Amino acid sequence: MVKVEFLGPINKEDLSLEISNLSQLSEILKNDSSVSNWLETCAVAVNDTLVISKDVILNDGDRISLLPPVCGG
Repeated sequence: MVKVEFLGPINKEDLSLEISNLSQLSEILKNDSSVSNWLETCAVAVNDTLVISKDVILNDGDRISLLPPVCGG
């Protein structure tokens, strides 16, 4: 099982899912109206390491973070 956390203004509780790659997560989140609008602009990290491929293999206990774009000063 992996933990999915939604950071910043996404405003969604963490999820625990039985998935093996980020493509599966993408398919699940596309159907969630509270998250789907963020998918195109978010960066994704697995265990605090940014990733760009949806083919990343996930292992039991991994933590996936969705990081929306932010601006700050």
